[in-house]
Amino acid sequence: MGLRLVIGNKNYSTWSMRPWVALRAAGIAFDETLIPLYTGEADKQRILAVTPSGKVPALVDGDITVWDSLAIIEYAAERFPGAGLWPTDQAARAHARSISAEMHSSFAALRRECGMNIHRPIGAKALSAEAEADIARIKAIWTDCLTRYGGPYLFGKVGGADAMYAPVVHRFRGYAIPVAGAVANYLATMQVLPAFREWTEAALAETIVIPRFEDD
Repeated sequence: MGLRLVIGNKNYSTWSMRPWVALRAAGIAFDETLIPLYTGEADKQRILAVTPSGKVPALVDGDITVWDSLAIIEYAAERFPGAGLWPTDQAARAHARSISAEMHSSFAALRRECGMNIHRPIGAKALSAEAEADIARIKAIWTDCLTRYGGPYLFGKVGGADAMYAPVVHRFRGYAIPVAGAVANYLATMQVLPAFREWTEAALAETIVIPRFEDD
């Protein structure tokens, strides 16, 4: 029995996108189960039947179930040590885990004001000082990594840290966040990554609209 990744709507579900891109970019085979979010009690129960958290994503590997994006990436890195989800160098690996954890726990203003909605027409909007500070911090993280490890991905080759920031790439693109230099190059690199493109194309093919995520 292989891996099964349970996810939500590709148009909106940032947390689902992260492990999906990580696994796909690393060449780790898995089956996908998509359960639409906020459609009623039946789909909620379908998620609860997989994970007691009642949230997606969740990875099922035989008798083992792992939920939460970062936990899934960590599990996959242990399960498939040759996949390169984290850098082999200890210091770089610690750095990658640190910025991934920062993505996991921070940037609340950017998340709130620039929700991922891949169908949304590209266009800027007024942002709070807090969101602008989040953007500045993310740009600093990316610039530091790209300078330190040489690009084109955050730690040279694509890995778990890139997957953790993949939804931010959509946010920067969708809300026309000004970028230049290494950050602009990184955005372009991520957008042509086959795993990123596959997710995006599937998201654009979705027709379900969740009103609470339609900020404009």
